[in-house]
Amino acid sequence: TSDMYQVARTQTHQTYMDRGNVIQEATLAAYKKDPYAGREIPHVATWKSPEGKVRPGELSLWKGHKYKDHHWGMVIDMNSCTGCSACHVACVAENNIPVVGRQEVINRRDMHWMRIDRYYSSDEKAVAAADGVVSNYRALEQAAENPEVTFQPMMCQHCNNAGCETVCPVAATTHSSSGLNQMVYNRCIGTRYCANNCPYKVRRFNWFKYHDNKQFDKNLSMNNDLGKMVLNPDVTVRSRGVMEKCSMCVQRIQLGKLQAKKEGRRTNDGDIITACAAACPADAIVFGDMNDPESRISKLLKIKDQEGDYGIDKKVGEPRAYTVLEEVGAKPNVLYLTKIRNKDKKESHA
Repeated sequence: TSDMYQVARTQTHQTYMDRGNVIQEATLAAYKKDPYAGREIPHVATWKSPEGKVRPGELSLWKGHKYKDHHWGMVIDMNSCTGCSACHVACVAENNIPVVGRQEVINRRDMHWMRIDRYYSSDEKAVAAADGVVSNYRALEQAAENPEVTFQPMMCQHCNNAGCETVCPVAATTHSSSGLNQMVYNRCIGTRYCANNCPYKVRRFNWFKYHDNKQFDKNLSMNNDLGKMVLNPDVTVRSRGVMEKCSMCVQRIQLGKLQAKKEGRRTNDGDIITACAAACPADAIVFGDMNDPESRISKLLKIKDQEGDYGIDKKVGEPRAYTVLEEVGAKPNVLYLTKIRNKDKKESHA
């Protein structure tokens, strides 16, 4: 037939041009020779160092944060992630995220707090002489006969130098004493400045009132009395005109701290697990207190007691650990581990 049907998909939403500073990968052989293989470590030139040997983290207008108690962080192992989206589904269920329907997805108004970005590795990048100015997605990277795929969970990075915090005119997004980037929903006036200033494109705006709204009849958990019973009572149901994003399951953090307080002790590693980390079947997501030297995340990152410039306010000793878009200088509290491919060297696309 001649009928046309527009397919709703998020595949092209928040697409990054080029990706060397987003996805980093190497072969096992290269990694054995150099633990930093595959890493793209940015350096910039300054008047003190014109040769360009300064890390972006060393340049900042801010004094940094001192976390005396907890310092929450997350590590995502690119080797383990299979792109199954279990974390994505768990996040939706845990945090009362509305299902907006096909038309709103077409309008690029999806509300998911985290997404699974998919990247392909090709043999070589497009040559400017052959393709002209690299101004479109087709010319950006040549297709490979056997492309290799990498999945990357992307959520709010809870930056220590968060651009969203500095542009909000009403201080609706703030930085907590434990490293979390927080949203105050009843203070937000919906300017969306924070979303425009976020380099990771992980903030979502409520264009409509999604609960008790017949227009969104597919959003069953918010639009009938029986469906509302599945809502998480510990998480605010957001209203129209406010911004929202990953909270790193702050309700679980508060519950874990309260339980430890009742028992007269400090929180132990493993007491608090975010919804995405709990749902991951591959154990690719690790959440914990980076101030606790015995925590799993501290051991995984090989965190040392001295301050450093490796994307966070601590010295990270793990060579594979990196932050996305490090050259921006946002210093995220979410780190990724370089993907290592066990394959023949001559077949490598990394």
